[in-house]
Amino acid sequence: MAFTLPEGLAPEMYPLAWLVGRWHGEGVVGYPGIEETAFTQDVVIDHDGGPYLSYTSTIRLVVVPDDASAIADADGTPSDAEADAEGAVWSTEQGYWRIPPERPEGMGSALSPVELLLADPSGHVAVYVGATGNGRIDLVSDVIARTATGAEVSAGKRLYGLVNGELMWAHDLAAFGHELQSYASARLSRVVG
Repeated sequence: MAFTLPEGLAPEMYPLAWLVGRWHGEGVVGYPGIEETAFTQDVVIDHDGGPYLSYTSTIRLVVVPDDASAIADADGTPSDAEADAEGAVWSTEQGYWRIPPERPEGMGSALSPVELLLADPSGHVAVYVGATGNGRIDLVSDVIARTATGAEVSAGKRLYGLVNGELMWAHDLAAFGHELQSYASARLSRVVG
């Protein structure tokens, strides 16, 4: 299946065009003090023709019912119990992807600079900077600010990649006095229709 640029996408955003769409999938979160737990994620990356992409992510923990056989009815169709398997919202993020107009000195011609601005309801705003090229995005935190009640997060690193048509990502985090280490990762498929 050939890739088609989204209609009306600003030319500045062509290096990130492959991100545009709705994505859904599964992943895992775990960190010192946070037991490793499976989750589902929904991501929407869209545009309105401006020189940026909008981004919304919702992660819900997976809850395994006491009677796992209750997930499907006798004919194999999903039952109401399957909807109950989606647990509470673990995290949400909203933000914007941008391609800055100026290329940093020393950046290869196969790469484009990229910025990701994020906000979450737990009291954080963050700016990530990095590079994109060949279906891969590497980002490091430039600024992380928090409210007086927001958790202590001091640094982050994110990797996104398009692998065989799926969006895979990993997020490393330095928080609560711990050094930068794995926090969460997921594999998402494009939602069609």
